[in-house]
Amino acid sequence: MTTPIDHAAAVAAETARFVTTVRTADPATPVPTCPGWTLSDLVRHTGSVQRWFTVLLRQRLQEPPRSRDVELHLPPTPDGYPAWLAEAAAQAGAEFASVDPDAPMWAWGADQHARFWVRRMLFETLVHRVDADLALGLDPDIDPVLAADGVSEFLTNLPFAAGFAPGTAALRGADRTIRFTRTDGDGDGDGDWLVRLRPDGFGLDRQAAASADASVRGTAADLLLLLYGRLDRSAGRFEVRGDDELLAHWTANSAF
Repeated sequence: MTTPIDHAAAVAAETARFVTTVRTADPATPVPTCPGWTLSDLVRHTGSVQRWFTVLLRQRLQEPPRSRDVELHLPPTPDGYPAWLAEAAAQAGAEFASVDPDAPMWAWGADQHARFWVRRMLFETLVHRVDADLALGLDPDIDPVLAADGVSEFLTNLPFAAGFAPGTAALRGADRTIRFTRTDGDGDGDGDWLVRLRPDGFGLDRQAAASADASVRGTAADLLLLLYGRLDRSAGRFEVRGDDELLAHWTANSAF
């Protein structure tokens, strides 16, 4: 049986790695995977999102928020941002400890419980930690279990993301399917994701299928980075088969 992931602990660990990576780096370093951003922009964004999610959890919102304004307490200069990010994670951790993850709560995704926000914060933090690694020429290391959970989280929630990912409205098709398969799993069935595009929308198809119109095979970490647009399917790290136009359509419209 697969051990449940402690998303709260993983947020703390990923943030600590992020802080260590950027603490002594030049804040003006460009971040190629986030065009137009520097490391200081990346850290400020991540800390701001963590603080906003923490406020949502503290308020136990039952309807969409009317504002995203939160008190950020930003340091006066970017060299203070790493410590400020660590403080954001500490505040989030305190809130995680006080909230029942099964508490009903508004969320923009599929899971209308407080745990949605903890899991979402994890992958927001993890992917941007990878952005920092890549900006500094480091080889990002991603725990494969977390990566597989991130693939599931992304594909489960993407159909609900039209409010900030308008391209998803174009992810329609006449029963067209794309399969993403993890190559570094242990055969427990938790490494295969079939996405079905229908005339009225798209989403994960829980029914096993013998084949798909297009397929991508790679490690869990590489699949996660592919879905978030940090890797291209043409990279030699994937085995790609089937309808490339369908994969191009997915890539062009699934930006998160």
